[in-house]
Parts: sequence; structure tokens; C-alpha cells
Amino acid sequence: MSASAAGQKLRLEDVQFDSTGQSILWVEGRSGTGVLVRQKKGDVRRDLSSPPLSVRGAVGYGGGEFTTHNDFVFFAEKNGRLYKTNLEKGQAEAITPPYGAFADPQVSPDGKWVLSIFSDGVQDLLAIIDSDGEEWPVQLVKGADFYMSPRWHPGGKAVAWIEWNHPNMPWDGSRLILGRLEGNPPRLVDSHCVAGDTDHAVSQPQFSPDGRYLSYLVSNGEWEDLVLLELQTGQSRILVKGDGFHLAQPAWIQGLRFYGWSFDNRDIYLIKNFGGSASLWQVDIESGETRQIDTSPYTWITQLSVSSSANELVFLASAPGIPTRVVYRDASSINIIACSDAERLSEGYDSTPVPLQWKAGDGSLVYGTYYPPANPGFTAQGLPPAILYIHGGPTSEQPLTYSAERIYFTSRGYAWLDVNYRGSSGYGRSYLQALQGRWGEFDAEDAANAARALVENGLADPGKLIIRGGSAGGFTVLNVLIHYPGVFKAGICLYGVSNLFTLIQDTHKFEAHYNDHLVGTLPDAAEKFHTWSPVFQAEKIQDPLAVFQGSSDQVVPPSQSEEIVSALRRRGIPLLYKVYEGEGHGFRREETLIDYLREVERFLQQYVLFAV
Repeated sequence: MSASAAGQKLRLEDVQFDSTGQSILWVEGRSGTGVLVRQKKGDVRRDLSSPPLSVRGAVGYGGGEFTTHNDFVFFAEKNGRLYKTNLEKGQAEAITPPYGAFADPQVSPDGKWVLSIFSDGVQDLLAIIDSDGEEWPVQLVKGADFYMSPRWHPGGKAVAWIEWNHPNMPWDGSRLILGRLEGNPPRLVDSHCVAGDTDHAVSQPQFSPDGRYLSYLVSNGEWEDLVLLELQTGQSRILVKGDGFHLAQPAWIQGLRFYGWSFDNRDIYLIKNFGGSASLWQVDIESGETRQIDTSPYTWITQLSVSSSANELVFLASAPGIPTRVVYRDASSINIIACSDAERLSEGYDSTPVPLQWKAGDGSLVYGTYYPPANPGFTAQGLPPAILYIHGGPTSEQPLTYSAERIYFTSRGYAWLDVNYRGSSGYGRSYLQALQGRWGEFDAEDAANAARALVENGLADPGKLIIRGGSAGGFTVLNVLIHYPGVFKAGICLYGVSNLFTLIQDTHKFEAHYNDHLVGTLPDAAEKFHTWSPVFQAEKIQDPLAVFQGSSDQVVPPSQSEEIVSALRRRGIPLLYKVYEGEGHGFRREETLIDYLREVERFLQQYVLFAV
């Protein structure tokens, strides 16, 4: 795979049926610009937005880009405003003022009002907006630190939402609130907590189409349950009990959807996931009977949307050799609606994944996925060099999905290992919480043991191991090079954390107290902060390091990279440092992605493949 092909980053970021079920809409990220696209049944697809507008939720890490109501679509723009456009005419008009940021807009059943998340970076709240933009937005609810997933009852007189407070992240503990509305514009007259607390996370509330039930996902300790609350009686029951599988994933962004109601209220369609693999299921509301729906050849599914007029589904799907696609599924067939430029990859370059396990220092299992080199035009001799990929988060995972960067290197003779270290999601709550108070320690230990597992299993050249990670993964890269010198020949760090003290001051609101769980609270945990902040241990780094940073990163600001780079330069450690102007937390522009891959390849050739 060429750098140009790998850098053609057409991202498929969300997909939904419109409110009538007659067309499918999705967001395409085209070299950093979010474009809203519509495919009407029996018609050609067309763009509903165009530059300079970029469709992207601007609260926190984004998400919750759009919704529809009858003939209109309402979407969030990266500048923070909400826009409204006709599905046929496609002329967008702003309905909110240029202040703060909105996300996850939801239109009232009568079409008059839009309920939305609002944040100015300091205060978050739920706002009510005139759907024509003729009146100033008004606040509906405030007081919590964060809000997510606002939803209207079909009768229009009630709403539900998720809220939580610092120091929690939404997967630590949150609350589902049900509120009653009156007036014009609507105002909240009373509300109560339905489920969740500081130790139990709840997510993705949905009302059944007939308004009888409020459904939601809630932690049962190790996994999640799907619960139905009958609104008239106040009685709740577990429809699907999570046992050995997840029904939810950490809510890093707004607008996540892992289940949906059928149009006739008889079934719920949902996604189960475990260990990086996902499957689609249909559940009968009355009997609780479940049936798996075939989604082969896909191994990962997200953003499930169910038609309001038929038993039809649409979702994002991918596999290790298949880039993310918009996929449509009805009772008899599965069809591709949209795919990315990366579909042009020639056959024979998609490496077959192999599950790999190894033991942590405490004897517990750690999980990963190994990809051997794959190039039909080349046969290697001896053991391959290997890149160990450390995902970000750290409360996240690397699932069985497509990666252009991985294929770029496996097609060049490198092996690749995705490391789902302790603290990763997808393996139960105990595994996720294993990193609490030990971030910088357990993740680094698991990465070093992963390298040893590759060598012991004869899967990689012990003298040509590379560790690569971004954000929290970059933090792990730096700590591995510090505490396990010589295990890796080189490190690749993208917008990595180097100073835990300053990160607390500089990062955005969403993660301002994330370290309270991962490391501890100051001043009590000051020694841990110092020990696991790479910048204070930089003199121990001996191996070559490549550092990449976006100049506009507001999550891990450039100062984090500059501190570690300055410390290494003073000591003359082999170093590559590149700052990409205008890029944020995660590179999006095609030219950036192409340059990044070429720079990494040159760096590895110099310090790994042909090092003296």
C-alpha cells in the first residue's frame, strides 16, 4: 500500500435513517471536512452540506452530528453552531448564535423545538432552540458538569437525558433523568433519577415508538443490562442481561447508538461486543427471545439505526481487511451503501489476525491481536520486525477493524501487534478498572511483556521491535522506553502525555479529572505523578524516538511534546520531531497522514532496519 492510498482518509463517521425511513444519511470526513450525504431510496446520493461548513459535533470529542425531522435535517458544525437544511434543497441556515458549541440535536415531535447539548467549555447544559432559529436559545436544565443523549418522548411532554459530575467519566458512574415538560417554549416542571449513580454507569436512553417504554443500558457490575421501564406503571425489567459480553462502550463522544427499537414496538435490535469483536442481535420484547443476525464478513459494528417504517437496519461496519462501510440490512439481504477510498486495496495485502495472550506480572491475562506481514509479491526470510500498537484512551480498545496504517506497514514486511493492555474496554469492568491508580505502570508492563511474548512465540525479530502509540498510548510509549530500556529498538509517539502535572491544567473540561481515577488526586498522589510523568525521567530514555504533534491540539497541547523533546535534544538522543500546523488531537488531513507515514518509514529504516 502506498502512502497516498493509506492517506486517503475518507472517514464514515455516523449513519442514520431519516425520520420517515425513506432515506439514509451519513457523514463523510473528507480530508478533515465533515460532509453530510443523503441516499434516498431509488435515487442517487447527494451532498447536503459543503465547505466551508464542516459537519462535526463540537462538544468534547465530538459526536452527535445530526438528526432529521420530516423534510429537514439539523446538524452541528465544527464552529459550534446548529444548522438546518431542507433534505431536498440543501440550503443550510444557522439556527443558533455564534457562541459555545451544540451537539446531539433532537427535534420535538411537533417539529417546533430542538433539544440539544450545549457547552461553552466551562458550563454544560441542555438547551431548547426554536427550530426556525427565530428566538434565542433558552436553557432547560443545568447544574451537572456534563450531559449526554437528550431524548424526547413521542408525546412531546417528557424528555430523558444522561448526566454526570466530576471526577467521574461517563463510564464510571452517571444518572438517567426523566423530566416532565410544560409551556411554550417547553420548561422543566419536575424530574427524577431513573437509574445510575456514582458507581453505576447508564447510557443511551430511548423511548419506544409508542411511548410505552423508556429503555436504557446500565452497568450490572461487570457488564451491562438492557432495561425497559414501563412509564405508566413505573415497573422496570431486564430485557437482556449482559453476561460475558458488553452492550455498551465507553462514551467518549456524543450520539453513540448500540441498539434501536423496531418500528412496530415488537423488537429491539442490539450490538453485543467482547474482545474486539461485535455481533448483531434481534430481541423479542414480550418473550425476551434473542436471535443473531448474520453480518458477515464484518467483525465490528457501530452506530446502529433502525427504520421508523420497516424492519430495516443501517450501521457502520468493518473488518481487519475491510474499511468502514455504511451497510444496509433488511430481512433478506445485506448491502453496501457507501465505502471509503481505501477499498482500492489490492487482494493479498490484508493480513489475517491471530489472537494472542500473555501474562501480566500479577499472573492475569493480557490480550492482543497479531497481524503477520502480508505482501503477495514478496517472500521474507527470517523473523520480521514488529510494531506494537498502543491504543489511546486509555479507557478504550483496539478492535478487529481496519487500519490503513497497519496495512501500510504489514505490506512492507513488518508484523503488527494491537495491545489491549489492562485498563482496556471490551473485556469486562474488572479488566477496565485494573488500571486505576496504576496508569503508566501496568500499561507499560503489559507492553513490555507483549514484546517478550512475540519473541517467545517466534513471531518477531527481538532486535527489531518498535512501540507506537498516540495520546494515552504515547504516554505508554514514553514510559516503556524509560522503564524497559533496550526492549524496543525505537519508539513512535503521537501527541503523547509527558507531564501529568501540567496536563491537569491544560487539558479540556471532559478529562480534567480523568487522572483522579487513573493515577490519584493531588497532593496525595504527587509522588506517582512525578514517577510516571516521562518528562521527569527523560534521562533514562536511550532509544531513538519519533514525536508527532498537532499545533491545535487542545486535549494534549503541544507543550507536552515540547517538554520531552527539549529534554531529549539536550542529551543528543536520536530524535525526529514534527508539528503539523492546524491539526488537533488526531490527524485528519490527507497531506498530514501521507507525510506522517513517509516520515515514520524513513525513521524506521534509519534506526531499526538498517541501524549500525
